[in-house]
Amino acid sequence: MEKQKEGKRNASVENEALGEKAMFACGSQSIKFPVPVFIRESACVVGKKEGEGPLGELFDVVGEDDLFGCNTWEEAESSLQRDALHLAVQKAGLHTTDIRYMFAGDLLGQGIATSFGLSQFDKPLFGLYGACSTCGLSLSLGAMTICGGFAEYVACVTSSHFASAEKEFRFPLGYGNQRPLSATWTVTGSGAFVLSNSGEEAKAAITGITPGKIVDFGLKDSMNMGACMAPAAADTVYQNLKDFGRRPEDYDRIITGDLGKVGQRALLDLLLERDVDIAKQHMDCGIEIYDGEKQDTHAGGSGCGCSAVVLSAYVLQKIAEGTWKRVLFVPTGALLSKTSFNEGQNVPGIAHGVVLEHL
Repeated sequence: MEKQKEGKRNASVENEALGEKAMFACGSQSIKFPVPVFIRESACVVGKKEGEGPLGELFDVVGEDDLFGCNTWEEAESSLQRDALHLAVQKAGLHTTDIRYMFAGDLLGQGIATSFGLSQFDKPLFGLYGACSTCGLSLSLGAMTICGGFAEYVACVTSSHFASAEKEFRFPLGYGNQRPLSATWTVTGSGAFVLSNSGEEAKAAITGITPGKIVDFGLKDSMNMGACMAPAAADTVYQNLKDFGRRPEDYDRIITGDLGKVGQRALLDLLLERDVDIAKQHMDCGIEIYDGEKQDTHAGGSGCGCSAVVLSAYVLQKIAEGTWKRVLFVPTGALLSKTSFNEGQNVPGIAHGVVLEHL
């Protein structure tokens, strides 16, 4: 008899757990948080070129020297992450000891900008690689950690640097190679975000996410990242709308990370093939960060830092003041390396969607 009672109790606990899982799952791919996770504060540090762009006055720190007082480009990128996180924690009125976990990544081999940049914080680190979608990836995993009750505060950090990325993926700057008009300019910058389980003094709420899938249309042009990433962005946007039962007009803005002008056109066309028109709502961080007429950046901006610094300096401000009530933030990434490119492999894409709402 006691064994039967114990079996019923176990079955009840299992059913209750399954019910809780069902509350989180939304559609076939998304997650809807039963309790929002909050972006308490953020900060961004950018290079000189970014400071000269349309959003220059909004960035927290603009460097006058892209080496930022360091000896190498890689050390400079590490300093970007370190300074951005210090400033975000300070703006949040917290101490680094309040942060339980860090979720961070960059574009360099083995994530060296992150490991060397954040080692002094002496906090558990989840090192991430989602290419230029890493900001969305870090926010998604950080939000899941807090919603699951595993932390009160976590930090999400991403960065990129024009010079270190060129050396990693293309040519040394001294080579002086000519850039095609489809190419984007890797943003020198880092964005850091402090997530919290409390909405007190928060700037925005994360109410859901749509983790992205790897989408490969067979493209191989590393100088046309926008076209390579657009299919993944279209897939994530479409799946988000389907899973949450929403229409494009349910969002004030649908914001991609760094498709640039070429990728934007491809994204809109791919979604129109599915009878989804987001032309009125769409905004791309890579287009917004530079002045296409005055700055020689061709198709726009790219890199992990692109979507991160635009989110921190511009998007969160619009959400906090209530100009935008709900935003779908979709950083986009091209999944390639020097090895895969030199071996003739395709350039797949991935995009992670984060639903941000006004408090």
